[in-house]
This record gives sequence, structure tokens and C-alpha cells, in this order.
Amino acid sequence: MSAAALYDAVVVGAGPAGLNAALVLGGAGRRVLLLDGGPPRNVRAQAAHGVFTRDGATPVTLKTLGLGDLSPYAVTVQPELAREVAPAPDGFALRLEGRWVRARRVLFATGVRDVLPTVPGLRERWGATVHHCPYCDGWPNKDARLGVLGSGQEGHHLALSVRSWSQRVTLLTDGPDELTDEQREDLRRVGIPVHTAPILRLGGRQDVRVRFRASLADPAEGEATPADSLCLDALFLNPTQQQRSTLPAALGCELNDKGRVVVNEHGMTSVRGVWAAGDMTGAPQYVMSAAASGMIAAVSLNTTLIHEEVRHMGAAFHKSPDEPEGEGEAS
Repeated sequence: MSAAALYDAVVVGAGPAGLNAALVLGGAGRRVLLLDGGPPRNVRAQAAHGVFTRDGATPVTLKTLGLGDLSPYAVTVQPELAREVAPAPDGFALRLEGRWVRARRVLFATGVRDVLPTVPGLRERWGATVHHCPYCDGWPNKDARLGVLGSGQEGHHLALSVRSWSQRVTLLTDGPDELTDEQREDLRRVGIPVHTAPILRLGGRQDVRVRFRASLADPAEGEATPADSLCLDALFLNPTQQQRSTLPAALGCELNDKGRVVVNEHGMTSVRGVWAAGDMTGAPQYVMSAAASGMIAAVSLNTTLIHEEVRHMGAAFHKSPDEPEGEGEAS
């Protein structure tokens, strides 16, 4: 590894969490490298809602504004991915495309990746007429014909939640509903019909045309009857998710049973000198929540740098967040 300049912190990921973390660290006078690995997870969304002073802005606009806010500070933005992270005598070494950089601290904000159901036509409509968050996309579809794709507890919960934006909600289970009798009665009481027929495909442009597979045969003809269809204005679901980056796990950061990086209230991981923020930690998946977690992690990270610097000057200070017990371990 060739000699490399030492950053105070490298922030890996430039979504709302990473951008706000870099902003806070830059405002604290730190030398920061922000690795922008590409477009945000919600790039296909038409607008972000519930964002203070920027309600209705597109994700691309929010990111552009966030990058612009960094210009007064010693924050270097590179459109690169971190390929490897390893402990080093002065902190950490990170391998980029063709070089290494060094950092006293690392803050991961790499987010998660949505694993969408294998329903033909769904991916093409993701972010346009198919959504995952009613707080982000419920208002534009207020009082519209809404569908919820899901079964069991998850489908039951999301359908009842989405009904807050429209009373015209249908639960699509794409097969057996896996509901309890009590859950079915809940849905009946609030007027949410349940379609259990398997979905053949999704169509439509400004709406969602749900085509169901034929499940009955015409005794006279011996052939399947034409599949039913349903027209909706929008569809909501909770997709399965996985970490976008394998680096935290490779570095030894603890993951929970859902594959999220475990952090404490300060955003500290189980590896000393490493923080994580945003969706990758299992935090609520809203723009404002991610940005807030980025700030909390950045303040904690900077506090440990302050303590380290003051101690080296021989001054007394109260206990640093990364000192025993646990020396930085999440709890």
C-alpha cells in the first residue's frame, strides 16, 4: 500500500445519512472524504414527502442540494466505492478503485437494497405507481384506489396502515393469505377486501392493472377461464431488504437477525472507531430519520476525536463515548 493522506473520517455512502454526517463533520472542521457510490435507493421515487422545508422535492434534487451544502467545508467528494476496509495503526485503510486512503474513523451509510417480489411488471413500476412507504407516497394517492401486496401479519399491518390515506384499499396476497381468522375479521370490519388469486403480471402506465392467474376451469370446455383483473391507482408493499455493502460485516461489525448493523444510541458499531447510520442499521426508513441518524453518528464520532486530541495535549476530560466499558461496542 502506498503512502496516503490521513483523513479525520471517511463517510461511505452519500444518501441522506451520509450527506448529513459529512456536513456535520465538515462543520466541525474535520478533513472528510465522502464516497458517493451512486444514486440513492429512492432515486426512482417521484417525490420525497415529510422532508422539512423540502416537501415534494425529488430524491435527485435533495442529493444535489446536500452535496452543494458541503462546499464551504474540507469535505472531498469522490464518486467511488470502497472496495476494502482494514484496521491500520492510525485508524483504518480503505481501498478505492486504484488507490488506498487512510482515516482515523469510518462512518458507514451504505443503506440497504430492496429485493422485490418476482411479479412480472412490478420492477418497471417501482417508484412510479408501486411504492413501499405510505408516509412518502400516501398523500399523492389520497382517496385513490390503493392495493397492498402482502400476506400474513405484514399484509394485515400494511393494509390497515394504508387505509389512513384512502378507504379504497384492497389486500392482494398473491396466493394463500396466511392470515389468522382474527386478522381476516379485522380487514372485513374496516372494509378491506382480500384477493388471494396468484398474480400473473402488472400492467398500466398511470395506473396499475393487476392481472390474476386463472384458477378455475370451465367444466364444459375443460380449459381455464380468463383471469380476472383489477385496476388500481397505486400499489404498496414491504419488500425484503439486504445490506448494500458487505464491508461492515467483513470488518467484524455485529449484525442482528435481520441482517442490520447493530449500533448503540450514538451510532457506534461493535468495532471501535466505526459508526453506521441510516437504513442499514434498521432505523425508520424515512429521509429525515436517516439524516438525523447521520448527524447523531457524526457528533459521536467527532466527540471521540475531540477527546483523543485533548488527551494527547495532557488535558483532563470526562469519559469519551468510545472508552470502557466495552470500548466502542454497541450495547
